[in-house]
Amino acid sequence: MRHEKVRVASELQRRMRGDGVSCLPVRSRPKVEIECVGNASSALERIRAGHVACIILDLEISGGSGLATFDQIFSGATHLPILILCSEDSETAARQAVERSAYDYILKSHLQDFRLRRIVRAMLDKKAGKDMAYLRQQCAEATLSRSGEAVVVSDSNGCVTDMNVAAESLTGWSRADASGRRLNDVLRIDNTDKYQEDAGDTALSGSADNKYADLTGNCMLYRRDGPEIGIQNSTVPTLDREGKVTGMVSIFHDVGAARTKTLELSHLAQHDFMTDLPNRVLLNDRIAQAIAFARRYTKKLAVMFVDLDHFKKINDTYGHAVGDKLLQLVASRIVSCVRRSDTVSRQGGDEFIVLLSEVSHAEDAVFIARKILTALAAPYSIDEKHLWVSASIGVSTYSGDGKDVETLIHNADTALYDAKKLGRNNYQFFRADMQLRVLEWKSLQGSLRRALGRNEFVLHYQPKINLKTAEVSGGEALLRWNHPDRGLISPAQFVPIAEESGLIVPIGQWVLLEACRQARARLNAGLPPVRTAVNVSALQFMDKDFLSAVEAALMITGIHPYHLELELTQTVLMRDADSAMKTLSALKAVGVQLAVDDFGTGYSSFSYLRRFPLDCLKVDRSFIKELGADSNNSANLSAMINLGKSLNHRVVAEGVETKEQLHFLQKQECSEGQGFYFSHRVIAEKFAEFLESGVREPDVH
Repeated sequence: MRHEKVRVASELQRRMRGDGVSCLPVRSRPKVEIECVGNASSALERIRAGHVACIILDLEISGGSGLATFDQIFSGATHLPILILCSEDSETAARQAVERSAYDYILKSHLQDFRLRRIVRAMLDKKAGKDMAYLRQQCAEATLSRSGEAVVVSDSNGCVTDMNVAAESLTGWSRADASGRRLNDVLRIDNTDKYQEDAGDTALSGSADNKYADLTGNCMLYRRDGPEIGIQNSTVPTLDREGKVTGMVSIFHDVGAARTKTLELSHLAQHDFMTDLPNRVLLNDRIAQAIAFARRYTKKLAVMFVDLDHFKKINDTYGHAVGDKLLQLVASRIVSCVRRSDTVSRQGGDEFIVLLSEVSHAEDAVFIARKILTALAAPYSIDEKHLWVSASIGVSTYSGDGKDVETLIHNADTALYDAKKLGRNNYQFFRADMQLRVLEWKSLQGSLRRALGRNEFVLHYQPKINLKTAEVSGGEALLRWNHPDRGLISPAQFVPIAEESGLIVPIGQWVLLEACRQARARLNAGLPPVRTAVNVSALQFMDKDFLSAVEAALMITGIHPYHLELELTQTVLMRDADSAMKTLSALKAVGVQLAVDDFGTGYSSFSYLRRFPLDCLKVDRSFIKELGADSNNSANLSAMINLGKSLNHRVVAEGVETKEQLHFLQKQECSEGQGFYFSHRVIAEKFAEFLESGVREPDVH
């Protein structure tokens, strides 16, 4: 018996594989590979492993018992076609296996004569057809379940056979409860607009002559739980290959929900997704309407271009999530400053446009502009962070500054440029001469982008003098732009442009490195070491790579950190005191000197000044200039010098120009002085000579 089983298995492999080839190609069909196992349990394990196309089962397999063997294999492979091999003695069991869903059977005695390949291919083709039908069914069910339309399927008797989730939601019937019920019981419709009294019966009466009939109409649907809703229903018959109606499909949707969705999409198309303010499209339409109204009734309107100052550093420092929340709060504050008849629009980024649809005088726009600036300047609390931000505003009016939408917005933007040039946190009305200044601004901006690569920047220095010893205690590095066509350009002209374009950070890094290089050159020439002061802008200080840039400059040049002094304004430090404290502490750990520039001109808290790890206070030149004009000025200056001394800080007086000013500062025991009385700004070579010769003014002793 065992010999017979081996012979049969060998014959199967020979028949399927030909002359020993493991896989048999048949036309373009996939190749077939035969695997033989010795018992039912091994067969089930192999089937569970997957990638089995069909099964050839010997009813007399080792350990098997005829029909029971088939039942055992079939229970684990209901999706696979099974061909039965049997002897004359077991042919009855083979026939019973076919009745129980086996594909067919073959007598072993006929195995050599039977075209085994053809029957196996037929089995594979049948399985492929079933697999494709199953896949199509799955795709149809997935499409039906995910469709936004409600779908109810019924048979030729008008009874429901299927429905999707959307149909369950609209009708109030569950799929299980509706199955087998009359369609008219589930889809209860009050027909309107001459819709057929019974669309279902009409569809079921279709034939090949009207097989494309599509019965569509607006109806009232009565839900199972009572309420009625307006729907649009489309009923389509389903036909067999002979064109006979086999059922129908009813497709419908909630008209009210569709209308709501349309309104939502329209709103999204015309509003900013973040702030829900009107976007550029809706704003342009409203400005056009306001212009038409103003033209007809001889009225005025104003367009205000609002841009946040240095918003980029908020995103860079705290991330875009905080930046987005700040924009939402800004939008809310601007809206609170205008009338309901006005429009506030977000143009993108940190830019907003305000339409004042009707103004009597230009002063009306002035009032709103001031109101917006005041509202935006108040502190913001976001995620336990306290932030400050200011804005610049440009204003244009109809009809003096333009008579169409594009011109009014363009001229408001032009006025915005002027507001930025004047120091930001202010508003400017459009004037015709601004066009030339804007062109000049943009021209310089283009040249500025190339200036670093062309090595057009230079450093000048103004000495600082120790007012006790008359020694040169240091020098402040002053940046100048040596433009190839315009000559030397002062920072007042190009620094605002650099800040606006973001170029201030790489320019500031160049100044830092170049100042350290020149300090190293002076040391190498045998000149005495002095502190070199470098001004740091707000954007540079807040840049995430600022600390690394300082460390790199010191490492590259070998300058001792004590001989580098970084000057920062009070505004920079107080804008985000907690963040500034972290950066200052890190810089102090490096060993550099830290100074507050323009001290006395901005708001500063004494408690913060005590907390900040500072080394120097630089009193603003305005306090020195006003000495003698008013006794209060002298008292204020004395108080600032004494404050610095109480904090154990060096105090540097800027703008010393007269002997009287010098004597007053010496009397108050001010640490250092800087100004024209000692020296104007000089080029790097002249500053080196100044260090070598010292101060020749006899009053400094």
